[in-house]
Amino acid sequence: QVQLVESGGGLVQAGGSLRLSCAASGSFFSINVMGWYRQPPGKQRELVAVITSGGITNFADSVKGRFTISRDNAKNTVYLQMNSLNPEDTAVYFCHLGVSGYNYWGQGTQVTVSS
Repeated sequence: QVQLVESGGGLVQAGGSLRLSCAASGSFFSINVMGWYRQPPGKQRELVAVITSGGITNFADSVKGRFTISRDNAKNTVYLQMNSLNPEDTAVYFCHLGVSGYNYWGQGTQVTVSS
């Protein structure tokens, strides 16, 4: 059973920073993609950033230059460093693991940016 456990969400003022972490547990193939999606209030879930086990990254245009993504393959953990946050970044952030044709999701963590 693959499980994803997120941490690091919270309330921050505009211009501030937060760091999200997501640890994956269970048995799965080492070649995979981990990343973050978010769902703003009243909107659909959208890609934020992903990183392959080989270190290739992809970012949504809205976060390029502000967010960075990294991972520790030994710990099966992915991190999202969010800088220069603005109220438009307010959303529930979901960790994602794509492996062997399957998609796994975390429970979500709330990020709220006040103006």
